Amino acid sequence: MISLCGTTYANPTKHIRYIESEKYPDPKQSYFVDLLTLILNASRDEFGDYVLKPVAYEMSQARTSASLKRNEFIDIHWRMTSQELEQELQAIYIPILKGLMGYRIFIIRKGEQKQFTRETSLDQLKMRPLGQGYNWPDTDILESNNFNVIKGYDIYLLSMLKKKRFDYFPRALHEPWFEIATEPTLVVEDNFLLKYPAPMFFFINKNNETLKKRLNLGFEKIIKSGAFERFFQTHPVTANILTKADIAQRISFTLTNPSLSPKTKALINDKRLWITTENKDELIPE
Repeated sequence: MISLCGTTYANPTKHIRYIESEKYPDPKQSYFVDLLTLILNASRDEFGDYVLKPVAYEMSQARTSASLKRNEFIDIHWRMTSQELEQELQAIYIPILKGLMGYRIFIIRKGEQKQFTRETSLDQLKMRPLGQGYNWPDTDILESNNFNVIKGYDIYLLSMLKKKRFDYFPRALHEPWFEIATEPTLVVEDNFLLKYPAPMFFFINKNNETLKKRLNLGFEKIIKSGAFERFFQTHPVTANILTKADIAQRISFTLTNPSLSPKTKALINDKRLWITTENKDELIPE
């Protein structure tokens, strides 16, 4: 992280645009918008006022990143990182979900927990078809670890699960309950956890130097003050998530992520940036 405190910039960032789907609204998006607001407020003295502006475009993650690379429509995007993505866009190298995206529990069909007994081996999980999205970094990670991955568009994956196109749908710890709230035939699987290093970053256009400096400064401030940790512990999307997911009782399998850049790997040594259990045992994947 860059130490920028005490510096004032003459060209403040005014409008900061991000994608917000009207057709497929996602309640989890509030976490990222609220965190971005916290960061921008922390850097207001140095960079001035701002306007966070949602833009109503229907785009996949890949199209959104391509738009940001061309400097069209939006100024910021958030998604799981990869070496390829970091080459195309400017990452703000702080995990905005404290590594939560790398801890995967499953959505399954109601009544099929018996297919996921505690005696189920990792090899058996790998043979059973699972669902993931086109162009998702998770898809590449799971395929590189020899899982049987069935791909689909993100908006159809729950329907594909219900239609038995695959048997389970790995999701980050905070995601399943939001996604199946109106799906009475789907439940969260009880026994297993997949984990791999998979930080999620804010991404901006590589030429947007002012916004890069502002985000680094604001993020550094809220980490040092403890505001980031308080935000993570109390936000409705992430509050009490380790308890809710019953981490201590799950059988965990650690996977490799071959898509991490050296710069991202180096972040694992900064313990302030990652989730921990209540007894402070580190949850950072090896």
